[in-house]
Amino acid sequence: MELYTIIFYVFAVITLGAAAIVVFSRNIVRAAFALLFAFFGVAGIYVFLLADFIAVTQLLIYVGGITVLVLFGVMLTNRQVSVDIKTGTMQTLPAVILTSALAGTLIGIFWSTDWRVTAQPLASETTASALGELLLGPYVLPFEVASMVLMVALVGAAMVARREKKPS
Repeated sequence: MELYTIIFYVFAVITLGAAAIVVFSRNIVRAAFALLFAFFGVAGIYVFLLADFIAVTQLLIYVGGITVLVLFGVMLTNRQVSVDIKTGTMQTLPAVILTSALAGTLIGIFWSTDWRVTAQPLASETTASALGELLLGPYVLPFEVASMVLMVALVGAAMVARREKKPS
């Protein structure tokens, strides 16, 4: 096996193992730290796909920002002691059916697709400059509309969070 293949499988195992810990762990702090490793594994896979901009974005936004936000949220709300959490299994059968159907569809697509395999790795050109030219060229209007929508959502969330409750 080639070194690249081994490293790819290491990142895949890290991602899947950490994701399994996130899903099946009963300790929320352990799940939050496993989420950090899952995000890191996905960033490594992006590097192997030669998507350098998305890999760096994954590291900065998810590994750096979202994980810290989740950990702060967990640590600040961990003092809730007697909270009743409903853990019923009422929706298990529909979830198993839907998951099996989705998994069957994805496996069918995987096996029926004619995957392009190259003998040599692709050229290591960076994608950031081409992405920047597209975002500031023909796609500048959708880019600005998306940024305005995100800003309005941020201001709305801040207003909802700061709203004082009226005494009744």
